[in-house]
Amino acid sequence: MKKRIATVSLAGCFGCHMSLLDIDERLLDLLKLVEFDRSPFNDFKRFTGRCDIGLVEGGCCNEENVHTLHEFRANCDILVAVGQCAVMGGLPVMRNAIMHAEDPLRECLETAYLDSEYVLNPTNSIPNDPALPLLLDKVYTLADVVKVDYQIPGCPPSSETLWQTLNALITGHRQRLPYELIKYD
Repeated sequence: MKKRIATVSLAGCFGCHMSLLDIDERLLDLLKLVEFDRSPFNDFKRFTGRCDIGLVEGGCCNEENVHTLHEFRANCDILVAVGQCAVMGGLPVMRNAIMHAEDPLRECLETAYLDSEYVLNPTNSIPNDPALPLLLDKVYTLADVVKVDYQIPGCPPSSETLWQTLNALITGHRQRLPYELIKYD
């Protein structure tokens, strides 16, 4: 019986999904073992059933990210944080460094939309459409929000690291990844 996998990108760049696609021809081997449920690979926006493995890249910077992450935790037996944004916050977490201001989020938005010489903003306003998800006070890692079963570091992790990790999770054979796949120096 095939394993069911769901994937999603939260506050990140989608590089981890690109790295997964970089397993190239082995995607055909993977598809013999799994079927994708909720994922940008098949454009399913909602879960169609319980999943064995959930791969989540990106951190949580808004309420929609948190909602999606809770949904993944509730629908996946194993939850894997994929990449630096999911594990440590990555580049999005840089906004957490603005701690000296009275209102750090406001300062971050003003810098991004009003004060930067590199931004063209003729209305001189910060986006505030009600359709936009509410920003959180800071960026959170996945483990800050839900229980995470495994973490795969890297920006992005190599396709080989993802391939070997998925193989281990799918087959249930624990394996130690070679140092070359998990070193980042």
